[in-house]
Parts: sequence; C-alpha cells; structure tokens
Amino acid sequence: MFSRRHPFLFFILVFTGIVAGSSIVLSLIVSENIGSVEKQSGEKVGVIEINGAIIESKTILDNLKSFREDDSIKAIVVRIDSPGGGVGPSQEIFRAIEKVRAKKHVIASMGALAASGGYYAASATEGIMANPGTITGSIGVIMGYTNFKDIFDKIGLVPVVIKSGAFKDTGSPVREMREDEKVFLQDFVNKIHEQFVHDVSKGRNMEYAIVKKLADGRIYTGNEAMTLGLVDRLGNFEDAVEWAGELAGIEGEISVIYPPKPKLSIMEYVTESTMDELGKYFIDSKLSGGYIFNPGQ
Repeated sequence: MFSRRHPFLFFILVFTGIVAGSSIVLSLIVSENIGSVEKQSGEKVGVIEINGAIIESKTILDNLKSFREDDSIKAIVVRIDSPGGGVGPSQEIFRAIEKVRAKKHVIASMGALAASGGYYAASATEGIMANPGTITGSIGVIMGYTNFKDIFDKIGLVPVVIKSGAFKDTGSPVREMREDEKVFLQDFVNKIHEQFVHDVSKGRNMEYAIVKKLADGRIYTGNEAMTLGLVDRLGNFEDAVEWAGELAGIEGEISVIYPPKPKLSIMEYVTESTMDELGKYFIDSKLSGGYIFNPGQ
C-alpha cells in the first residue's frame, strides 16, 4: 500500500538499503584508513573543524593532540563555523590550541559564523583569517531562563522545594527571582566575562582595556573585526591554508589533511544514509511544488 501511494519514496528507501548494505560489506573488506595521515604524501597542513554549537570538546581536543604529535603535520588550520556554546568546552579548546602553538603554527579560518565561543577558540591561534562578511565577535556571556510562575498559578500547581542553602534553587522557573539572586548571578556572569576578555587579550596580544571595550556582546563583520584588530587578514579557507603553509616553510603544493572520521555502527550508517536520502527527497518535493505524505492522494 505504501509503495503504491509513494513509489518514489519507496524506491529511495529500497535503494538506500541496498547501497548501505553494499557499503557495509565493502567496509569489511577494504581498510578504512582513507583520509588518514598515513596514506598522504608531501608537506601537510592539518585541518580541524569546529562546526555548530560548542557543547563538548573531546573530539576537537583529541584531534588537536593527534596533529600536534604528528611530525608530518607542519601546520594546522582550525576551520570555524560556530555560534559559540559552553564556556568550559570553549576554554578547553583555547588551552589545547595554545599547546599546539608551542610546537607548530596554527591559523584560524572563519566561515560564515565564528562568534562568542567560536571567536574564543580562534583567538588562541597565531593568526585569524575571516571573510569580509563573516559574523564574528559577540565577546560576552549570557545566562537566561523562562519563568513559568504565572502559568503555574493559573493552573493551580504549587511547587514544593526543600534546599540546603538560600541559593541552591537560584534560577528556578517556578518562582520570582530575589534581588540578592540577581546580584549573585550578575556577578557570576561578570567573572566569566572577565575570563573571556583576559584570554582574548592574551591570545591576540591586545591590551585588556581595548578588548574590554569591544567585548560588549555585539557582533562584527569580518571587515569591522579586522579594522578593530580582532582579525588579521581577509580571505577564504584556501587562503588560510596557504598562509599556514607559508609560516611552516612549505614550498610547492600543500596536502590538506583531515582527521579520520569515526567509524559508524551498521545501524548508525543505515539510519544516517536513509535520513540523508529522505531529506533530499523532502527538499526536492517542496522545491518542485509537490506534496509529501498527503493521505488524500
């Protein structure tokens, strides 16, 4: 019944299953070292990507350490497309890049967005390259939550809280925040912000007062950021790779090396492949004016 109503979608599901099955069989026969450093030749520049929200740092830290210890990698480009994220993970990445810089050259390449924690990471590198329209900056710290007290009052829900100290439930969404709690949280945010400004000042070799003046949370274009000293050069990813190669003394063609991708389980591979195909089908259908999963058809 499903195949009659949606023949194209049915075909995609079947086709994806066949491809996934074939790929799994081949992966058991062929070594999965494609893209690893060992199979590359020539002078190498490693590329480590920071994409999306910075929620955890383990993978990035492992990749930085691996490239730092690999003598065949002459320099590293950290490619950033991120709006920022957690303070702790961003600080861990900052520190890891500092360790790499003690041994080899590191350049940051900003894509469409490298703000807040994304800029935090970039500021640890030897030089930052952005596009003229890159959105960057946003040097600041934010803390927020939604208060549901009025809704709870309307529906008659009464929260009961037993706590060990006056500030243990600070930020509770079921009651009004006290003034002393607001003061406490503002002070907390200010302290984290000072750490951010200090690290940017250190990484960029800029005066603290200058960075503090720029660190009011606003975003800057790549052009503005370069004028203000937050970015060193304007250019794309290829330009950043060439810059890193020049610093490392590489002559001729540069081999760009990415960390090997983690192996997926059979279920993960099939699920990821199927979702990719479904996503493409949905997008194509919408763009062509078609309808998806219409029971009336």
